Amino acid sequence: MTLLIGALTIGAILSLLALGVFVSFRVFDFPDITADGSITLGAAVTAALIVRQADPVLATIAGCGCGALAGILTGLIHTRFGINKLLSGILTMTALYSVNLHIMGRSNVPLLSEVSLATLAESLGNVLFRRSTMNVLGWEVAARDLSMLICAGAAVVLVCTAVYVFFRTNLGTAMQAAGENPQMIRALGVNVENMIVLGLMLSNALVALAGALLAQYQGFADVQMGIGMVVWGLASVIIGEALVGTRQIGFVIAGAVMGSVLFRLLVALALRGGLDPNDLKLVTALFVFLALIAPKLAARVTGPSRTQGTKAGAPRSDGRVHA
Repeated sequence: MTLLIGALTIGAILSLLALGVFVSFRVFDFPDITADGSITLGAAVTAALIVRQADPVLATIAGCGCGALAGILTGLIHTRFGINKLLSGILTMTALYSVNLHIMGRSNVPLLSEVSLATLAESLGNVLFRRSTMNVLGWEVAARDLSMLICAGAAVVLVCTAVYVFFRTNLGTAMQAAGENPQMIRALGVNVENMIVLGLMLSNALVALAGALLAQYQGFADVQMGIGMVVWGLASVIIGEALVGTRQIGFVIAGAVMGSVLFRLLVALALRGGLDPNDLKLVTALFVFLALIAPKLAARVTGPSRTQGTKAGAPRSDGRVHA
């Protein structure tokens, strides 16, 4: 049961990463590799501030803000200097590796003895449950683990609600339109380049927030923790889209959370079943590859007649999102 609770908690935290990847990949069709660096940036900034006795809430907000700055940098490199989308993210990600090392001062910063959101959640659990273990469906679960799961879930619900509300505003709708049809929205007087920068800022802020929460939950920040996280987020988005079966914004946000949690559960079960941890990134990459080519294989099997044309309100074949 402890394995299940831990997998659910990490899956919930990484669902924020999936939301960030959704914004860049699905809304703007921007393959933003910055996420590999910004998730570590959020963890590094938060950890560096916490070990200096900063308030963990303010430290988390600072980590999220630094991720937003990384997204702005990537957006400016692409829009102002005309650098390729993929290369823009790679440049920022590469630079962030050194930046993260300078922020932390070393490759790993432990947080187990510091006051963090994890310890605050544990204290809250002690007040609410008043005992060290809880009986959940006949299983003994540590009150600490359960309280962290509840707090992580509450944080994810709050962030997801804020993202959904944002995408229903005029600015959020303009961002979606800029990704869907840049020529049309430019004709209406909207600066598409600014929308891209804002979208990447939001995307990397969510990714950095995931890194900040993950570092506090795991009890350390490591300079290597961001490797392969873009693939992880994309896998979560793909699973979520398959679960909800629609690309309406509210369902996709919920699907990203469900996809992240389910994907983490699958990983936990695979590791429990004997999967070599060294093969985890390889298996993740293979899964994403199969998920990406599955629609094309299905189209070949069903024939072109079922794939031609897109009715109003139906999901598009290019993976974009509907408002």
